Amino acid sequence: MTTVLISGAGIAGPSLAFWLSRYGYDVTVVEQARGLRASGAAVDFRGDQMALLERMGILAEMRSYDTAMGDQLIVDAAGRQVSRLPSVIFSGELEIERGDLSGVLYRHTKDGVDYVFGDRITALDEQADSVYVTFEHRRARRFDLVVGADGQHSGVRRLAFGDGFQVDLGYYTAGFSMPNVLGLDHSARIYNEPGRYVNVSSARNPRRAAVSLVFASPELAYDRRDLAEQKRIIAEHYGATGWVVPQLLRELEKADDLYFASLSQIQMPRWSTGRIALLGDAAWCGGPGASGTGYAMLGAYTLAGELVSTGDHAVAFARYEEAMRPATTKSAKFATGAGKFLAPATEAKIRRRNRTYRFLSSRPMTGLINKLAKGHANTGDLADYQPLTTV
Repeated sequence: MTTVLISGAGIAGPSLAFWLSRYGYDVTVVEQARGLRASGAAVDFRGDQMALLERMGILAEMRSYDTAMGDQLIVDAAGRQVSRLPSVIFSGELEIERGDLSGVLYRHTKDGVDYVFGDRITALDEQADSVYVTFEHRRARRFDLVVGADGQHSGVRRLAFGDGFQVDLGYYTAGFSMPNVLGLDHSARIYNEPGRYVNVSSARNPRRAAVSLVFASPELAYDRRDLAEQKRIIAEHYGATGWVVPQLLRELEKADDLYFASLSQIQMPRWSTGRIALLGDAAWCGGPGASGTGYAMLGAYTLAGELVSTGDHAVAFARYEEAMRPATTKSAKFATGAGKFLAPATEAKIRRRNRTYRFLSSRPMTGLINKLAKGHANTGDLADYQPLTTV
């Protein structure tokens, strides 16, 4: 039986484990965190991505977690509406909170997959017929294949390919949850000051709200494991911001689910080397608006399908990349200006962006945008992979 080690228990990793375990592979998923991440921005699905959820047999369950998010209102410092974004623009055909999606994938894989939380890969030694993997805590072990599905700051990518593939876009993003002190009901509020974006939303859980931040900044040096330091950075950038931001910063101090990262893209000449491959943000992180979650799940389906149908990891890795690279490259190009759009640099640019929102919210434009977004999410008809007799 082919043994596969997947690094990362976010979305890409469990999605790949879902398919590989059903094809008869012996799958282990190692995750540095001590459990599943329950927080994170909501993710939406469109086009081919919906067909994939149906093929996985989880579409009905996913619909039960639909956020049913309404419009997002853009407000001024006094909380008065200045523009709005209809839900069809950002929620797709189905929107689900990231933590709910993670839970669905875990429940559908945990019985057939060995999940190891609280550990990480520290060394990879590829040999002729296997990869010898050293872990921080558990004993070393050989695997036939290793897949890095461990996100933008992929440890597998660093160990197998080295550094130098991250292109920073000049912005940072943060997210955390807090009590729904604004009384939002399946809606969101967006506020801007030059170089700063604030989004507060509440959907399925009326008692909780999600805060999303984007701010312009030169490259920052910080410890990715030090939440207190990250909170200080956020407070420094938002300390003089108006609207309800002072209240949000007080809630940030109590938050235990902070996510903080640069808005960056990963640009690699290839996604595999020998018996090691990359998937999702580890391979092609495009940033906001790049259909990252949907493409991660499509990539997992494609990678698993090519492995099981070819029986040759080198051929499978090449065909997987050939199938996914055009769509992810196009998507990343589309998302390059996301930071500037979300957090314009001047008051004049904020007003211009808000006028764009008003234009986009007109009925003819919402229909066109929905059509374009669906096409943007598509990679073509899902291949019908036929497993070999043995794996």
